[in-house]
Order: sequence, then C-alpha cells, then structure tokens
Amino acid sequence: MGWGDLGVYGEPSRETPNLDRMAAEGMLFPNFYTANPLCSPSRAALLTGRLPIRNGFYTTSGHARNAYTPQEIVGGIPDSERLLPELLKEAGYVSKIVGKWHLGHRPQFHPLKHGFDEWFGSPNCHFGPYDNRARPNIPVYRDWEMVGRYYEEFPINLKTGEANLTQIYLQEALDFIRRQQAARRPFFLYWAVDATHAPVYASKPFLGTSQRGRYGDAVREIDDSVGKILHSLQDLGIAESTFVFFTSDNGAALISAPKQGGSNGPFLCGKQTTFEGGMREPAVAWWPGRIPAGQVSHQLGSIMDLFTTSLSLAGLEPPRDRAIDGLSLLPAMLQGQLMDRPIFYYRGNTLMAVTLGQYKAHFWTWTNSWEEFRQGIDFCPGQNVSGVTTHTQEEHTRLPLIFHLGRDPGERFPLSFASTEYLDALRRITPVVRQHQEALIPGQPQLNVCNQAVMNWAPPGCEKLGKCLTPPESVPEKCSWPH
Repeated sequence: MGWGDLGVYGEPSRETPNLDRMAAEGMLFPNFYTANPLCSPSRAALLTGRLPIRNGFYTTSGHARNAYTPQEIVGGIPDSERLLPELLKEAGYVSKIVGKWHLGHRPQFHPLKHGFDEWFGSPNCHFGPYDNRARPNIPVYRDWEMVGRYYEEFPINLKTGEANLTQIYLQEALDFIRRQQAARRPFFLYWAVDATHAPVYASKPFLGTSQRGRYGDAVREIDDSVGKILHSLQDLGIAESTFVFFTSDNGAALISAPKQGGSNGPFLCGKQTTFEGGMREPAVAWWPGRIPAGQVSHQLGSIMDLFTTSLSLAGLEPPRDRAIDGLSLLPAMLQGQLMDRPIFYYRGNTLMAVTLGQYKAHFWTWTNSWEEFRQGIDFCPGQNVSGVTTHTQEEHTRLPLIFHLGRDPGERFPLSFASTEYLDALRRITPVVRQHQEALIPGQPQLNVCNQAVMNWAPPGCEKLGKCLTPPESVPEKCSWPH
C-alpha cells in the first residue's frame, strides 16, 4: 500500500473509515519509512531491527539491484539473526504470523525456526497460477504442515479478482487473539496480508464496492479487517494493554497502475525505487489510554523502529552484540519528543540516498533500465524529473542532489549547488554518511540471483550442483564459487 491510500492521508474517496478512526484515536506518522523499496528486505528489517545490508537481505548480482525471494532464490534469513518473536519469548510472549513470510522457502528458514509459535500463510506472495510441472503453485502452511496451494485449495479468480484469503487471515488473527486472552498470555501478532499486491484480490462482499476499482476493493477489505481486529481487542477488554501499529512494506507499485496500483500521494515514483514514493509509508499507532488520541508525530520513523519499540514494551533490551538500526518510538508516542536521526535508502548493497531532518541527499538516482522501460516496465509512470528519474544509473556521490522535503516532497526541485542552503545541508549530511559507511559490516548476501549457466555447469572433479547454492560455504571445497 502507498502513503496516499488512506483517507487520513488525503485519499479523496475516503474509503478507509476504520484506519482513519484508528488514526483519530491514536497517532499518525506522516514521515515514516520502510527499510527497502521491495517486500523481502523490508520484512527482514522489520523483524531484525537491522538494515537489509546488515541482515543479508540484499544482492551483489548487480549494482543498485533490488532483490526478493522468488522460488529461484535459495537463501533466506540467516540463523545468526535474532528475530523479534525469538527475543519476545524471553518475556513469555506467544507469537503468530498470519500471511506472507517472504524470508526464505527452505525448511531452515521456516518462521517456526525463527521464534514464531504459529504460522498460517505462505513463504511467498500469491503469484501464479503455474503449470505444476516446471514450476508448482506456491504452498500455504499451517505451522509445519502444507495445507494447500494458491489457485488450488486457496483459489484466486484472476478474471474477477475474487479470493477469500483476507477473510481467512482475519479469522486466523481473531482466533489467535481470543485464545491468548483466554489463557492470559502476552502475545505478538504479525498480520501480514497481501491483497493489495498484484494480482489484487478481494472477497465477494467487497468486489465492486470501491470508487477506486479492484485495488480499492482490496484496500476496503483490509480496512474492514483492521476495524474488526480493533473491535475484538475492545470487546475482550484488552485494548488498553495492547499496542497496535499499521504500516506497509513498501510504496504502492505504480508498475501495476492504473487498475491494480495504489497511491503514493504527492511523492515521486513508487515501489522498487528509493524516491519518496517507494520508501515513505502510511503509519498509524494505536494504544488507547496511553497514546494520546488525535496526535500527529513528525518524528522520522522507520519500520525497523517497530523491533526496538516492541522490545521496550516487553521490558527487553535489544541485542548488544550487533548494530541495531531501529529506535524506540515510545518517547515520540508517549511524550511527543522528536529525535534527530538519519534515514538510509538502499538498493542492493548501494546507498542511494539519506534523509536528515528536512533534507534528502541522493548519491545515486535510477528508476529502472532502458531495456525494461522499453518492454513497458515503468516504476514512475507519468512522472519525469529531468536528471532524477533516469533509466541509467547516475552517480552524484561528489555532489549529491539535495531536496528540501518540506517544501518539495515530490523531489522535483534540487537545491542549487552554489546556495548557502545546499552547502549547509551537505555539511550536516556528509559526516553522518561517512560514519555509517565506515562502521558498516555487510551481512552475507542471501538474495543473489541464480545464473542458469552456473546451475547447469560443474568444474572438473566436482558433481554437477544442479542448483544455485548460497551462502558460498555450502559449495564443495574443491569447487570455485562463481559470483
């Protein structure tokens, strides 16, 4: 979902009454960011509190290339990473993920191997349908058991857009909350629905009800489901002891527009890019009796902050043996404090941009390649800013493009290199970037794309590997690892 998809952010059809009410009863964050403009890395960042460049959810296959976990990727969340549900166990929490995991397909990457006690959902998004020969349909799990596949036991009608998945995910959430409340156990629910990811879907009662087409139908059903979850917390008498946060994993995918794409409001481009439309997210915090109602916080927030904030709420400290990028949002939410901090924008292992205060500096600009663009793949349809939305990778590391996001949220008017304002902003940003890069220890890349030539070739004296292996340590010692 995009920043501009909620009524409270100005979407004119006002079709999100429950999320709008959640904001009216809680706190809105207009300056909240994901950690990556693509699904898998942002979810890894959410659950580890660490940038994808640290937790391994990036690729070195190409400069500034995004990557996620389709079936061809055999990497996943490393055992060395400590995920939020694993840490919450120390305080007696029971954890469940409902919906999309997207942190690896193989058994060692299963959610129940990384701290979750329950799972209903899939390791991937609802892509397909496939032919079940060269490529099978994507499985759906209940805990360790595969209970079906998308387009088979869990049908999605691509012609009409009808699917009952959001309703299934809602019931899983409500059932989990009721069971934990009845047992008086503290719980963590990660409700990761994907109806607004193309191909978008909605259940029959919501199809055709939005002014925004099928994408709007999906948004309306998610909104309705959030309302039912909040009502359940109130009916069970645990709303005042439950912290709820709503956000997205990346900006709306404009490549799916106009019929299946959302709105990123006034911001440039969308998913896959490190412009504001790809990285700035809708964000609402709700905690009746604790977070003052009707508040707006201009704190620069990150999806990684939910890791640290959740640990603080549980009375736990984040791990001290590694760099943690998330901050606790409790001072912002409970005392209205603002903390100065940078937001780093990565594609792959490339630092594309950084925001500090109101200023955003771009060190690299790029949307997607000319080859893709000529095939009709456009991450910024109808948006062209000369020298900014380029189809070649443009380097600005010596003289970054700097925008004032307060005056120019659409990143259309870079500051003049000769202006005092530019020089002052650059003077503030440069040491922050230098410190970040000097201290950075990248994780082992988990999302390098399989090369078919590598998959079907073996050096003399080695078995034919038959598939890409990652990390390199898994390759037989006598075989060289081709990067």
